[in-house]
Amino acid sequence: MSDINTQLKAADAGLNPALDRLFELLRIPSISTDSDYKADCRAAAEWLVDDLRSIGFEAELRETPGHPMVVAHHDGAGPHVLFYGHYDVQPADPLDLWETDPFAPAIEDTPNGKVIRGRGTADDKGQLMTFVEACRVIKSETGALPCKITILFEGEEETGSPSLIPFLKANADELRADFAMVCDTGMWDAQTPAICTTLRGLCGEEVTINAADIDLHSGMYGGPAANPIRVLSHILAALHDDEGRVTLQGFYDAVPPISNATRAAWDNLSFSSAEFLNAVGLSTPAGEKGFSALEQIWARPTAEINGIWGGYTGKGFKTVLPAKAHAKISFRLVGQQDPEAIRAAFRAHVTSMLPPDCTAEFHSHGSSQATVLPSDDPAFTISAKALSDEWPNPSVFVGGGGSIPIVGLFQSILGMNSVMIGFGLDDDAIHSPNEKYSLQSFHKGIRSWIRVLDGLNKGAGR
Repeated sequence: MSDINTQLKAADAGLNPALDRLFELLRIPSISTDSDYKADCRAAAEWLVDDLRSIGFEAELRETPGHPMVVAHHDGAGPHVLFYGHYDVQPADPLDLWETDPFAPAIEDTPNGKVIRGRGTADDKGQLMTFVEACRVIKSETGALPCKITILFEGEEETGSPSLIPFLKANADELRADFAMVCDTGMWDAQTPAICTTLRGLCGEEVTINAADIDLHSGMYGGPAANPIRVLSHILAALHDDEGRVTLQGFYDAVPPISNATRAAWDNLSFSSAEFLNAVGLSTPAGEKGFSALEQIWARPTAEINGIWGGYTGKGFKTVLPAKAHAKISFRLVGQQDPEAIRAAFRAHVTSMLPPDCTAEFHSHGSSQATVLPSDDPAFTISAKALSDEWPNPSVFVGGGGSIPIVGLFQSILGMNSVMIGFGLDDDAIHSPNEKYSLQSFHKGIRSWIRVLDGLNKGAGR
C-alpha cells in the first residue's frame, strides 16, 4: 500500500488524462431544463456509469420520471461516505455573450492563472470529477479505497430536483451512510479552502396578474383600463420598505439574531464589501440597513425579483396595454423560517393589493428550509485539517448564501449530515456566459479529496 505522498504525486502525473476525461463529460450538453437535450442528459449519466465502473465501482443508471440518477458503490475500510454531485447543467443562453463554444471546453490563460472554460466546468462537472479522479488515483496506487463510498449523481438539480425526494425515500436504506460529502460549494478565496456549515433556505414563486380579456390599444384604453404591469410593479415595489426590510406579515418571526461570536469569526475573514461588489461592476452596498454584506448573504433572509415581463417585448415599438403581467420571486430564508408560511404571506400580500378588475394566479417553484451543520463533528474537523494541509492558507468554516436542498433532504430523509467541500471561486460565472473553473481548483481539488479520504480512514481507526 502506498503512502499519501505517493498518491499525491500520482495525481500530479495523471492531471492531463484527468483533464481529458473531464473534457469528454463537458462536451455532452446535458441541459436538464430543455427537453431537446433529454438524450444528452442520459448520455452524460451513461458516461459517468462507465467511468465509475472503470475504477471498480458497482455503478448503474437508475430511472426516474425525469432524467436518470447514477448510483455507485465501492467497499472500503473507513467510514461510509455518500458523495453527491449533479451532472446536469444550465442552458448556455445567451449564446452571443460566450467568447467560445460553451460545449467545446478548453484551457485558457487569464490574468489570474489558467482556467477551464465551458458550461458545467464549475457547476458541477468539474467539481464532481475532482472526487472521481481522487478515487481513481487512490485505487490505482493502493488497489482499494480508504472509505466505503456510495456515489449519487443527479440529473435534475438545475430544474429543482423533482425526482429527488421520491428517489431518496424509495432508496433510503441503500443510500444511507455515516455522512454525505457535497461538492457544490466553493473556496473562500483562490488560496483558502472552505467548508460550508450553513445554507439559506429557498421559496420560489411565480405570479401572474390578469386584467382585460385581451391586449388593448393604449390610445383607446390607456387611462380607464387597468394595466397589469403597473399593478404588478406597485405590488412588487411594496415588498420592501425604505430600510430594505421585507414587509411581508411575520417574515422575520423565526429569524435568529447574529451572535457576537459569529460576527467576530466573520470579521476575521477580512471580507471586503467594496471588492465583492467591484468584481461585478457595482460599488455601493444595498439591501437591509444595519447589516454588512456578509451578514446579509449568510444570516439574513431576502426577497428578490428574478424576472418580470408582460406586453410587447420584441423589436420596435407597440403601444399596447397587456392583458397579463408576470414575475418570478425568490425568498432566501434563514433560521426556522417556514417556506410555505412565507409563500402564503406573499400570496396574501399580492391579493390584498389587487385593484378592481384584476386577479392573480400563482405557481410555486419549490422550497427548502435553511440548514445548519455541526462543524465540531469529527468529519468536519478531519476534513478541515486535510484541506489546510493541501492549500497555502488554513481552511475556514463559512456560511452559504445559496440553497442546496439536497443537504436538508439528507438530514430529513436519510438522517445524516453533509460536509460541503467545493473548489469553485466567486468569479466562475456559474449560470452565466463564459463559465470557468480554475485549473488549480481542479488539480488541487483532486489532491484535497485524496487527503480528506485518507484522514477519514485514519480518524476512524483512532
